Order: sequence, then structure tokens, then C-alpha cells
Amino acid sequence: MSEDEEATRTAVRTYVPSYQKQRWAEEADELEMSQSEFVRTMVQAGRRSFELDESPDTDPEGRANESIASDDGELADRVLGILHERDDPQTWDDLVAAVTNDVEDRLDGALGTLQEAGKLRYSGRDGGYVPTDDA
Repeated sequence: MSEDEEATRTAVRTYVPSYQKQRWAEEADELEMSQSEFVRTMVQAGRRSFELDESPDTDPEGRANESIASDDGELADRVLGILHERDDPQTWDDLVAAVTNDVEDRLDGALGTLQEAGKLRYSGRDGGYVPTDDA
């Protein structure tokens, strides 16, 4: 980042569940990063490679969609991007955390949306989420 870009920084505020902030703080500490640096890095990493391919698995003539075969290549590009962003070697666990971090956020959002729509609820008695009668 150039000195001009560094000087034009601005604050961004977001609200997340307290357990999520705690987890980010722990992961940032493990990576010896500030929380700001951690969030910025994770957002940038997520923006690089997590574009969803919503095309069907086959084309209209029944042929396999080539995007399925390219998933490994996209993940490989993402891993290289992560390795280039960081100054030190990354463990397996570090890389798994880096490529899956946004999945937890997306799941949390999806669960919230489903709860708001009345399609599921959390049941302490059942020990997890259960569909409602409206689902």
C-alpha cells in the first residue's frame, strides 16, 4: 500500500454477534495481526475467490458443466493469493481457516433469514435448529 493510500484510510463500522468478534479476535491474535488487519485481510481474501457459480451441473444437452472441474483451480488461485498476502509460512489449519471463514458468516446470515421468515427455530430441547411447520 502506498503512503498516499495509507494516509487516506477511513473507519468502517460493522456489527457482528459477540461470539463472532471474540472468534475474530482470537484468530487475529494467533496470526499476530491487529483485529483491523485481520478483518481487512479476510474481506479481501473472500472477495477474490468466493464468487458463486449458480449455473446447473449440466448444460441443456446433458453435458457436464466445466465449472465443476475448475473449482480446484479457483481454490488453488485463492491459496496462492493467501500465501502471497502473508509474510510467513501457513499451516494447514491456517489455510483452512482462511478459505472457509466466510462460510460461517454466510451460514449465520442464512439461519437468521430463515428464522425471520419463520421457517426454522432454535430448539434447546432438541439441541439445534429445527424446521417449523411453515417450512
